[in-house]
Amino acid sequence: MTAVIECRRSIRKFQAGKQVTVEQLNQLLDAAMRAPSACNSRPWEFFAITKREVLDEIARIHPHARMCASATAAIVVVALPKEGKPSGYFPQCCGAATQNILLEAASQGLGACWCGVYPKEARIKSMRELLDIKEPKFPFNVIAIGYPDEEPESRGFFEESKVTYIE
Repeated sequence: MTAVIECRRSIRKFQAGKQVTVEQLNQLLDAAMRAPSACNSRPWEFFAITKREVLDEIARIHPHARMCASATAAIVVVALPKEGKPSGYFPQCCGAATQNILLEAASQGLGACWCGVYPKEARIKSMRELLDIKEPKFPFNVIAIGYPDEEPESRGFFEESKVTYIE
């Protein structure tokens, strides 16, 4: 297992004023766009946010994204459910793009936290209004990003009881 997978954590406290750069965001987005997608459909778009007022509003309207108030950046993954063949695979594709962002953030020494929007209708509505996202597109999640101001313990571990071996 790679070290970046072992060290990745959900970070909810960020160092105040230590800015994530546009170059870093572009590296995160490049990693996202390298994710696998069904039939290479790439059913995603992204908002890269560093504007303090927008980060604060995300923290206000999303009940589990309060950490955006201390984050210096966020990426909103936008799902394009009508893109690509076969249809219906956008959740897996957007999830893979999100995981790539999280792993790239960890490799850069950044902290990040995945905050779900989809499938909660109220969250979709409020984020859609904030960012002016038109149907059929919708916000899939918010990823708070910044320099960590905490070091949470690992919660993941291998559980052989959850594996069925077919040999």
